Amino acid sequence: MPAPASTASPPGSGGTARSRPGVRARRRRVGGSLLAYALIAPAALFYSFFVLRPIVASAQYSLYDWNGVTTATWAGIDNYVAVLSEPKLVGAIGNAFELILYFSVVPVGIALFAANLIRSIAASRLATAARTVLFIPQVIPLVAAGIIWSWQLSSDGLVNQILRSVGLDAAARAWLGDFDTALPAVGVIGAWVQVGLCLVLILAGMTRIDASLYEAARIDGAGPVREFFSITLPGVRQEIAVCATVTVISALASFDIVYVATQGGPGDSTLVPGLQIFYLAFFEREIGTASAFSIVLMALVIAVVLPLQRLLRGRES
Repeated sequence: MPAPASTASPPGSGGTARSRPGVRARRRRVGGSLLAYALIAPAALFYSFFVLRPIVASAQYSLYDWNGVTTATWAGIDNYVAVLSEPKLVGAIGNAFELILYFSVVPVGIALFAANLIRSIAASRLATAARTVLFIPQVIPLVAAGIIWSWQLSSDGLVNQILRSVGLDAAARAWLGDFDTALPAVGVIGAWVQVGLCLVLILAGMTRIDASLYEAARIDGAGPVREFFSITLPGVRQEIAVCATVTVISALASFDIVYVATQGGPGDSTLVPGLQIFYLAFFEREIGTASAFSIVLMALVIAVVLPLQRLLRGRES
């Protein structure tokens, strides 16, 4: 009786054939990974050279007393102590935090109100016109915005002319030259610029909200205010988080508008960290202190933005 044929596959035949699909899949994954790394390599190199390298260099310079020309001497943390103790530098940080109210809170509030109105009249031409008008400041360069508003807020500018025309001569003043109104006036410029971006983002978020939710709310007897707080506001939480993040960073790192409109004056009433770093580095030649201030500013931005992100986006995530 002949021996039964063996069912085992000979070496190098069936087992290898069955493993070939797995090998090919692994090769495709490796090839895809290599392609992905090759595609992101230029951006990673660019980011490393123009972002990470200056940060590391600033951190190094912040530990030295250096004027940019002569030999640097070791200073340790003295530059950081100066940044956090000198009234002028601490005041600049305080001004930046005050600008958050104008650059972030006010634009987001106005954008929420305007977006809710535009959504209610979305089918009309007025909605399109409103979106266009409110977004125009966003496409204007910040330097141009600062120059335009400097003219409007001058002693003979449009704002004072309007006040005088309605009999409020006593209220007219050089808004950017008054110690009490200079910083709020700069804040108004920033709010005017930021509203357009916030409006577009929030309107985009409102388009994702299911219209049936509003219909159900109306059937239950909810009014416009109740609809806003129960449906609209939770529905655009992600967009509000993005708006708040972008505008808070803009407030803390502000430079263009302040430099063009007031250059930090009158006195130091509108001095902000970005402008103070510029003066320290290029006018007072204190490279170490300027570098330390830039590192402190970066830490402040991170310390404010990360909790803000967790607060505004935590529930949905």
